[in-house]
Amino acid sequence: MIDLLIQGCDILRLDRGQTTIELNQDIAIRDGIINQITSAGSINPANAKEVLPAKGLLAVPGLANTHAHVPMVLFRGLVEDVTLASWFNDYIFPLESNLTPEDVYWGALLGIAEMIESGITAVADHYFFMDQVAEAVRDSGMRANLVWAVFGHEGEEKLNATVDFVRRWQGVAGGRIVTWLGPHAPYTTGPDFLRLSAKKARELGVGIHIHVSETLEQVQLSLREYGVTPVRMLKDTGVLDVPTILAHCLFPTDEDIQILADAPTGIAQAPKTYMKAGMGTAPLNKLRAAGIPIGLASDGAASNNTLDLYEQARLLALTQKHLAQDPTVMPVDEVLEIAFHGGWQVLRMGDRVGDLQTGKLADIALLRQDGVHVFPRYSPAANLVYSSRASDVDTVICAGKVLMRERQLLTIDKARVKQEIAQRLERLNQRVPGRRIAFYPA
Repeated sequence: MIDLLIQGCDILRLDRGQTTIELNQDIAIRDGIINQITSAGSINPANAKEVLPAKGLLAVPGLANTHAHVPMVLFRGLVEDVTLASWFNDYIFPLESNLTPEDVYWGALLGIAEMIESGITAVADHYFFMDQVAEAVRDSGMRANLVWAVFGHEGEEKLNATVDFVRRWQGVAGGRIVTWLGPHAPYTTGPDFLRLSAKKARELGVGIHIHVSETLEQVQLSLREYGVTPVRMLKDTGVLDVPTILAHCLFPTDEDIQILADAPTGIAQAPKTYMKAGMGTAPLNKLRAAGIPIGLASDGAASNNTLDLYEQARLLALTQKHLAQDPTVMPVDEVLEIAFHGGWQVLRMGDRVGDLQTGKLADIALLRQDGVHVFPRYSPAANLVYSSRASDVDTVICAGKVLMRERQLLTIDKARVKQEIAQRLERLNQRVPGRRIAFYPA
């Protein structure tokens, strides 16, 4: 028996930098794996437990969001048009001191609902009270790489608590949850804490998800205080000896790029945040030429306002063209390669998901192609990058389970989530003088 039969969809294919579309195909799924792909009508629907008619829909791999702070949707729109130092020190770090574990659970569910509606089936989340985020991931049916963010001033005791989190949730929910360690950043931890984090990651056999070289000022501060770039610090402290997800990395030196090329790492890119905060733009051509995996990321909705990776893909292409002053830079096929392959490579799952092929994990999004904004369909690939919207996502499947069908979420009660959050907002949006979770060095 087949668990799920998707009937009559078109399929996006990415092969060695070339994008093609196969029309009118059936996809059979069994035990969370793509079991067969064949021309429509070749599979008897009587052999399927569930049949999903998909004529006219475009099947694409589920997207991987490689760096997020999912529960920060709780602060969406509260802080606008301020400097990065003020954003952290005057607003976000004080506001985050209000959070309770239950707040984080409902915030995570709200963010996960938005991601599922956007065709995202996995997220690398970097936040606090991560037991509650893990519960939300488990309940929602999506995948996640989860780290509990920890600052250097919280000491080894807090780091050990995050080690316990890693052990509690590793491989839970049928393997959909992966747990790593999450020292916040070189500028909030320092070399000794990074060295200790790397040691514990090696002992656990896990990776590290960390912010690095987000701004030019951070790189200059590291050079003044330690005589090395933030990337070099990660190498010297052993962080790059384990698998890593590096958030942002906008200002690597040529030496940094070579260091990263020799390490088991990947870089998460959230260009909307960089534009909005006036941070700069990463040299993606150099990074990709060095063979470093690049994935799309949303960052947090407090800095980015949406968790829409189709928007990020479009901005990634445009910012790279603008940076190079060259319209031939970052062509459509390369953007789709980053979107559908790069993200899973950053999450170190690229051999198991990211392509619609027999034997791969059944993480699939079905997109409508009948909107006026994607007509005519001369190039479905170009439409995906420059015209499509998250709202075009019709149906989402993760690990072979339907999480959303015809825009209706099946695993999350959105009305309940919004109700729970609404009654918390007055408390959450208060800044208490003298109270904040950390300090951003300006």
